[in-house]
Amino acid sequence: MLTVLGFAMIATFLVLIMTKKMSPIASLVLIPALFCVAVGQGAKLGDYVIEGVGTLAPTAAMLMFAIVYFGVMIDVGLFDPIVRAILRFCKADPMRIVVGTALLAAIVSLDGDGSTTFMITVSAMYPLYKRLKMSLVVMTCVAATANGVMNTLPWGGPTARAATALKVDAADIFVPMIPALAVGLLAVILLAFVLGRRERKRLGTLTLDEALVTEPETVLVGAGGGDRLTKAPRGTGTGTGTGTGGAGGADIAEGDDEEQEFKGLDPDRPTLRPKLYWFNAGLTVALLAAMILELMPIPVLFLIGAALALTVNFPRMPDQRARIAAHADNVLNVSGMVFAAAVFTGVLTGTGMVEHMADWLVGAIPDAMGPHMAVVTGVLSLPLTYFMSNDGFYFGVLPVLAEAGAAHGVSHLEIARASIAGQPLHMSSPLVPAVYVLVGMAKVEFGDHTRFTVKWAVLTSLVVLCAGVFFGII
Repeated sequence: MLTVLGFAMIATFLVLIMTKKMSPIASLVLIPALFCVAVGQGAKLGDYVIEGVGTLAPTAAMLMFAIVYFGVMIDVGLFDPIVRAILRFCKADPMRIVVGTALLAAIVSLDGDGSTTFMITVSAMYPLYKRLKMSLVVMTCVAATANGVMNTLPWGGPTARAATALKVDAADIFVPMIPALAVGLLAVILLAFVLGRRERKRLGTLTLDEALVTEPETVLVGAGGGDRLTKAPRGTGTGTGTGTGGAGGADIAEGDDEEQEFKGLDPDRPTLRPKLYWFNAGLTVALLAAMILELMPIPVLFLIGAALALTVNFPRMPDQRARIAAHADNVLNVSGMVFAAAVFTGVLTGTGMVEHMADWLVGAIPDAMGPHMAVVTGVLSLPLTYFMSNDGFYFGVLPVLAEAGAAHGVSHLEIARASIAGQPLHMSSPLVPAVYVLVGMAKVEFGDHTRFTVKWAVLTSLVVLCAGVFFGII
């Protein structure tokens, strides 16, 4: 009964958000509450929710201060050189813009944090998508899928969880998987190329000469959540300085070599701190190094980092309040979504639905598939990491699959490697807090993102799995 109700609860949630009958926050709270009552455990709902909130509270704290920290870094221009290089490559070609989105998301994903990746990627690319009237779900699809492939880095989470759960070395899981993951990343770039060609065909062959018109249009100028609206004629840039990422529109400027190209947002914005560039770069490198070395819990590191970034870059209290207010919308939306997800995960775990669902899936595997348990694990990682948290899969389900494989001579390392194949799909799961940063900043409905992205993310995950089998890694 719990197995059926568990799948029914997940299906109900997905149907409601994909058909836009309920908002994600309302669905994450009300649907599990109703199913908790349906299984006769309504009296324990409060305990389940508090337990879920306690589990996800560090994640919410990390996201809150990470948004403030990286929002400030975007405001002061730390990522302008990377963004400028990507934008110079993109120009006004929809195909190049989508490929540039994949490249930027993959590069920024090296820090191992999905929220950071999405903040920087959306801030940089959103202006181009809006200016050229490109599909924003294409941007969220490519960014999420690229980040999913890169999320398999040892410090990204899944690989470390698999290593811990099966008591193997994370390097022994990740290093042999590099060729398969490289193929997966190439698949994402190919996907971006195909989707970009589709956008180019839909919009027509657009050149900057065609984009330069004298009719004024409303664009967003600024960075972070506190953008302001201003009227600016197309073709008039706001200056000749560096471009930047921010949630707004793009300027078109003419360079010294008479080549017209897209710049980023408002290169003369007052929040830029060019004299503090190397301090901010050093602080960011030190913060990421401390994360990798696990010197402190990640929420504590971002709390300290955000405080330092605000104090040094904006020593005046009114300026600090303005920066916090500029990013308050993102902070509130993401943290609210995390705590709402805590209700969903708390009920799934507390009622025993997750355990029964996992046992049913494992029991449904025929004995003849035993020698192929690594491949089975890879295939199961797609739906299981989508419908449950990484913790639930890696600490609850993976050990069971590993023991079943061991009985047929399949090593724990093969099982562990196969288990990370589903991460490209996992990054679009409604239980991943970072995805709400992505869709929120991109102003895309979560249901629209899900409908468009899932099929491509599944394909990418299967490419990684098949490449692992082909190379003899799995």
